Amino acid sequence: MDYNEKQIAIINTGEKLFALNGFDGTSVRDIAHEAGVNVAMISYYFGSKEKLMEAVFEKRTNDTRIKVENLIQDTKLTHLDKVNILIDDYVEKFIERQQFHKIMMREQLIENDTPIAGFIHELKKKNYQSIKNLIHEGQKAGAFKKNIDIPLMMATMVGTVSHLITSQRFYRETNNLEHLTDEEFKKHIRKKLSTHLKNLFKNSLYNEA
Repeated sequence: MDYNEKQIAIINTGEKLFALNGFDGTSVRDIAHEAGVNVAMISYYFGSKEKLMEAVFEKRTNDTRIKVENLIQDTKLTHLDKVNILIDDYVEKFIERQQFHKIMMREQLIENDTPIAGFIHELKKKNYQSIKNLIHEGQKAGAFKKNIDIPLMMATMVGTVSHLITSQRFYRETNNLEHLTDEEFKKHIRKKLSTHLKNLFKNSLYNEA
């Protein structure tokens, strides 16, 4: 859905506080205070804290699904080009939206059956189906191998990017990159991650015979 300027400000504030304090550790009053709005406005726009969290996830994940669906329809690109575009897009989003991915990791580590956990699960299933369709298209064309474990492929991409970002201090030190500014490091790691994942996925997916 389309959000107005005030709704986007509330969503962005919610995302920031959920990342810092967790869902349970953030109150609607906290969000209202930080966003400079009254509590009634949040209730009016979103209804509840749970619905606001859902809006955060929908806003951040819908564009990924749309991109994949558009890639499937694009006949000018090779199947491997489509996967490479998907990798670039994922790496870019993870680097630029670290707060959102911190929420994803935090909420999935909480082992309980909550509405938020269920909502995340359903969103992941939708994204999985979109990527599955993209891979199956390449398999039907004979470009990709038949025996591809798509959930493991996704876990490899998510896990690789997530681990490097969350342990970037260690990566900086072991690669003598402490002198880089945050922006310089983002540029460096964006290229390194994309190249690494593209090479890895080409070997895993591409049917060169």
